[in-house]
Amino acid sequence: MEFALALLSVPPDELETLGWTFADRKRLLDHFLRSGKAAQRVPRNALGQSLITLRLPRRDLAPLQRFARRELPKAASNAAMLDRVLRVLDETA
Repeated sequence: MEFALALLSVPPDELETLGWTFADRKRLLDHFLRSGKAAQRVPRNALGQSLITLRLPRRDLAPLQRFARRELPKAASNAAMLDRVLRVLDETA
């Protein structure tokens, strides 16, 4: 959820710097929303350590990596989450 909130917090000029449009951001947020619905079945006390599957087109992987490296550290309050996300994105690429 923190990742999705960080996506929402990116101002229009930063979206442009990332090479994204509002439609691109909406598409990525839709991927997170679908994953979030799956996460609702995980007990709340186990959610922080659970792996959540995010299914997205391969074309969205590189832009998401750029975002995670450039913008997420500014918005994330959970360093462990940030490390996990970056590691998984790197392994997937």
